[in-house]
Amino acid sequence: MIDTADFKNGMKLELDGVLYEIVYFQHARTAQRRAFVRTKLKSLSTGSVVEKTFAAGEKFPDPDYSEHNMQFLFQSGDDYTFMDTRNYEQIVIKKNQLGDAWKYFHESIEVAVQFHKGVTIGVRLPITVVFKVIETEPSFRGDTVSGGGKPAKIETGVMISVPVFVNIGDLIKIDTRTGEYIERVKDKDK
Repeated sequence: MIDTADFKNGMKLELDGVLYEIVYFQHARTAQRRAFVRTKLKSLSTGSVVEKTFAAGEKFPDPDYSEHNMQFLFQSGDDYTFMDTRNYEQIVIKKNQLGDAWKYFHESIEVAVQFHKGVTIGVRLPITVVFKVIETEPSFRGDTVSGGGKPAKIETGVMISVPVFVNIGDLIKIDTRTGEYIERVKDKDK
């Protein structure tokens, strides 16, 4: 059982058959009322965020939730195939279950595939990924970091904004949470 005193950001909670992730929580108490906990919960199936208030000490059953590290193998149409790194079993996930995560899949990337009651509900990406720039405008002598940005296409076909000094063939690190450029790197293992 999960008690409101155990709440942490990122914890999973099942309410009325819907799986939520705690995005924010705050324990509070007023002068003449019992203590309570304010929360913001993100639905893992729809992505919507709801605010709920619970009485302090309220208990919830442990959700039937698990994550398995899996390696991305290949894409065929709207089907994405992953392999479990422990037992080599393969599963197929539809593009509509992946949200925007598919934009950052490259050969052999490892992701955490999320399951609720044995059914795939999505994936959790690593925080950063490294890709090669395959298309961008050339940079010119004198371009500096503070000179703004320009569009660049990475290996998956996604366009992102990069500093003007980034060229075709450069490896760049991208934050998967925001889709923003972080830095240029020398080799893909960083």
